[in-house]
Amino acid sequence: MQILRNRKTRNVIYQVAFLVILVLAITGAVHEATTKMAAQGMTGGFDFLYKSTGFRIGFSLIPFDPFSSYARMIWVGIVNTIFLGLLSIVLANIVGLVIAIFRISSNGVLNDIGTLYIEAFRNVPLILQALFWYAALTHFPPPKQAYALFDSIFLSARGVFIPSLNVEGKWFAAVALVLFAGLAVLAWFSMTRRFRRTRSRGKVQGVIAGTTLAAMAAILVYAREPGSALISVPSLQGLNFRGGITVPPEMAALAIATAIYGGAYIAEVIRAGFISVGKGQVEAARALGLSPWHVFSRVHLPLAIRAVLPTLINQYVWLFKATTLGIVVGFADFFSVISVSINQSGQTLELIAILMAGFLIMNNTLSFVLNRVNKAIALKGTQLRT
Repeated sequence: MQILRNRKTRNVIYQVAFLVILVLAITGAVHEATTKMAAQGMTGGFDFLYKSTGFRIGFSLIPFDPFSSYARMIWVGIVNTIFLGLLSIVLANIVGLVIAIFRISSNGVLNDIGTLYIEAFRNVPLILQALFWYAALTHFPPPKQAYALFDSIFLSARGVFIPSLNVEGKWFAAVALVLFAGLAVLAWFSMTRRFRRTRSRGKVQGVIAGTTLAAMAAILVYAREPGSALISVPSLQGLNFRGGITVPPEMAALAIATAIYGGAYIAEVIRAGFISVGKGQVEAARALGLSPWHVFSRVHLPLAIRAVLPTLINQYVWLFKATTLGIVVGFADFFSVISVSINQSGQTLELIAILMAGFLIMNNTLSFVLNRVNKAIALKGTQLRT
């Protein structure tokens, strides 16, 4: 009894008891579900992941055919979701920044345009916007009457056709990975306090950028097939275009909808950041003789982003989860392929567990990376992590 009088000991006992009860509850639920499934002739486990699916997927960044396994199809959905999520975040940031600038502009027309944009697109459900853009894109003319831009970009009912690097997908991914690594190293070097007073800082930054570009060029030269052009431009052959990258209407509709809808929310967040920047700091930059562009890019924008980055992280995670709307337009995202797999295999509990674990890992990874960035640029005592 003497032990129980110690508060720390009691807290440990309570926590252990809670964990034991939680484990027993989960174990009992799993046992009950297994018993019920066995009574109905259903089998559990993850062996079904190695069986072939027997059907095709409309859009895939990695090779997939009807003989591929369920595990391969789930991986296709994960890659598609990551690609669409990151693309949506980038596009929504661009849209949000432009609209935020409109909102703080002293020009009445631009201010009204920004206000109208936010009130119009923020109050229409995202699912309706996705369906609208999908309907609009699928009503484009057929490939033979496709709209052409600069004789290299074509818009048709079968999708958007754009030029691309003439390399296999794995080498394109390698180039993207090298670019991301180079940008990460450059950002780390630029933000780390101990390197800020380095005399040769500019030279080191140049070496990092040059090394990254050289590595990317080396990969492209090695991966390109002898005698082929480095850039593949779409060209009409028969009833469809060949070459380049094909962006299907499903993906284009989701990217446009999430960029427009998410951009409306991000615009208000960034606008709040602009307003939070003290007028004295902006006036001091002008007094030093900086041009309006340098005042905006070196003072106003960095301070605004630093102030609102925790809120932006929440918006980015939300945009990542918004990719689950791909099922309404037939895009093969993570949620969509899990739904199809449930209908085909009947392994509901296992697949829902995979879906939950996948989104937990992706969203927590995104939050962790951005929180590290927030911690690196935050002023002590002024920023909180989400």
